[in-house]
Amino acid sequence: MISRVSYEARLIWVSVLLIMSAGLLTLYSASYDNLRVTGQVFYDQLVCGVIALGLMFFLSRVPYRAFYDVAYPFYIINVLLLLFVLFAGRSALGATRWFNVAGVTFQPSEVSKIAVILMLGRYFSNRNPKLSFSTRSSFYALGRDLIYPLFLTLISFVLIFKQPDLGTGILVFGIFLIMLYASGIEGKPFACFLGACAALVWPLWHMLKPYQKDRLLVFMNPNIDPLGAGYTIIQSRIAIGSGQIFGKGWFAGTQNQLNFLPERHTDFIFAVIGEEWGFVGTLFLLGCYFTLIYAGILIAGRIKDKFGYLVAVGIISILTLQVVINMSMTMGLSPVVGITLPFVSYGRTSFMVFAVMMGFLLNLSRQRRASL
Repeated sequence: MISRVSYEARLIWVSVLLIMSAGLLTLYSASYDNLRVTGQVFYDQLVCGVIALGLMFFLSRVPYRAFYDVAYPFYIINVLLLLFVLFAGRSALGATRWFNVAGVTFQPSEVSKIAVILMLGRYFSNRNPKLSFSTRSSFYALGRDLIYPLFLTLISFVLIFKQPDLGTGILVFGIFLIMLYASGIEGKPFACFLGACAALVWPLWHMLKPYQKDRLLVFMNPNIDPLGAGYTIIQSRIAIGSGQIFGKGWFAGTQNQLNFLPERHTDFIFAVIGEEWGFVGTLFLLGCYFTLIYAGILIAGRIKDKFGYLVAVGIISILTLQVVINMSMTMGLSPVVGITLPFVSYGRTSFMVFAVMMGFLLNLSRQRRASL
C-alpha cells in the first residue's frame, strides 16, 4: 500500500531545502573575494542543488526493487573506479582522489559511501546472523556473517586509504560496524570484534602519512604548529567564537572575508556559518539536520523489509557521523580528517551522493510494507 505524501517525506523535503539554502548563502560569502577559488563555485553548487532535487524526486518513484537489484553491480563498478583513480586520477594537495569526466570532476571515494551501504544492506538482508561462541558451527558463521562482508568492505577501505583519504575510509568502516550491529549479530561477538579493531589502532598509526599524523597531533595541541598543521583549526575556532550569539552578519566575517580561514568553502564552511550567523545560525542548521535524521529514524522504524531497514540505518548513520565529525573538527573537538558538511560544503560528488541517499529514504517513506 502506497502513501502519496507521508509526514516523513515532508520533513525530508523541507529540511533538505533549508539546509541547501543555508549552504548556498554561506558558500556565496565564502567564495566572494576568495584567493583560492572563484565565485563560480556558488553557481556550480546552485546547479548541483537543482539537479539533486530532481534526482531525489526521480529516485523516490522508481520501483523499490531496483535498489536491491543494482546493489552488487554498483559496488563492483565503484571498486573498479577506485582502482582506476589510483592509476589515472588527478592529484591535488598530495592526494589522488579525482578524475575528470567530460570536464566534470568526479570523486569515486564519495560514491563508496552509498555503494557500501547498498552492498551490505543486500548481503545482510539475506542472512539471519548466527554468529555466537556457543554454537558448533561458529567458524562457518564467523566467515559467513563477519569475515566475508568485512572483506568486501575492506576492499573499498584500503583503496580509499591509499589515495589517501583517511576521513572517508573511517566513515566507510564505521558504516560496516553500524550495519553489522543492526543486522542482528549477538552482543558478545560484536564486542570482541570491536576490541580487535581497537587493538589495530597502534599498528595503523605507523601506516599514516606524515601530514595525517600531524593533524592528529595538532588535535591534542594546535599550538605545537600554529603556522602549519595547526593554522586552520586555530583560525576556525577564532571564527566560530567571534560570531557569539547572533553573528557578525552576511559578508561581515573578518576571518572569512580577509582570507584568514583556508578551505572555508569545503571542509571548514561551518566556521563561516558560526562567524557570520553566530550561535543562533548554527543552532538553526543543527535543527534542520536533526529533523532530517529524525525523519530517517521514523522511516527505518516503520519499514518491514530488512533490506530497506538496513539501508535506511546506513544512510542515517553516515549522515549523522559526517555532520558530527565535520562540526566537531571545525571547533577543535576532533581531529581534522577532511570531511564535508552534507548539502552545505562545496563538492559535486558528495552533494549528489547525499541526494541519492535522500531519494532512497523518500522512496521508503512511500511504502507501507515494502517487500522484495
